[in-house]
Amino acid sequence: MSRAIFVPVPISERPPLAVPRRMNLDALVSALLAAYGAQGWWPLLGHAGRNPTLTGRLTGYHPGDFTFPHTNAARFEICCGAILTQNTAWTNVERALDQLTRKELLSPRAILSATDDTLETAIRSSGYFRAKAKKLRVFSEFYLRLGGQTPSRDALLDIWGIGPETADSIRLYAFKETEMVVDAYTLRVLLRHGYCRPPLDYARAKRYCERHLPCSLEGYQEFHALMVEHAKRLRAAG
Repeated sequence: MSRAIFVPVPISERPPLAVPRRMNLDALVSALLAAYGAQGWWPLLGHAGRNPTLTGRLTGYHPGDFTFPHTNAARFEICCGAILTQNTAWTNVERALDQLTRKELLSPRAILSATDDTLETAIRSSGYFRAKAKKLRVFSEFYLRLGGQTPSRDALLDIWGIGPETADSIRLYAFKETEMVVDAYTLRVLLRHGYCRPPLDYARAKRYCERHLPCSLEGYQEFHALMVEHAKRLRAAG
């Protein structure tokens, strides 16, 4: 199987799209897609794709192809990535996932059988590695009990260490359910361009986006990825 490779992506010379005032949210998404291109989320180690994003080192993106994941192993990888990315940059998660793969730990049974020291060392780059190791173990037990079934949002939220963003990411990307995902980047864009007023929390932002965007798997995946890309470009531009 061809694997993704790690390459640096320059941050400079990629200005953010200038967004006119009073552009509706659906029109913004179309404009961002035209300006930045399809983002191809969620990136996967086992896919030799390319990287259209502003940041990150992994080339395993798949722009315009919404059929992923193709295997149970890839699905579990996405779930682990969604947990590991809590409170850290994606580049740190890439390194952790790569180490899990090299140590043959990127499966629920391998995670459950690994020693604490082995698992924590593998994911150290993602930060909060002791808590995240516990989260991976708890989730691995849950994943095995699923037996291939798609988990509900409530079931995911009942798992220790799984919050709304992580649960929604797992459902949208790993299980291909039309679940709106918003994150800190999304909130930043919604506030920056005047779509919402502060204070803005996850639940309110999620409801706003669901009301103003067509409901589709492809649309929700692309929207989330484009919000991240646009927010990163805004930050890089100062």
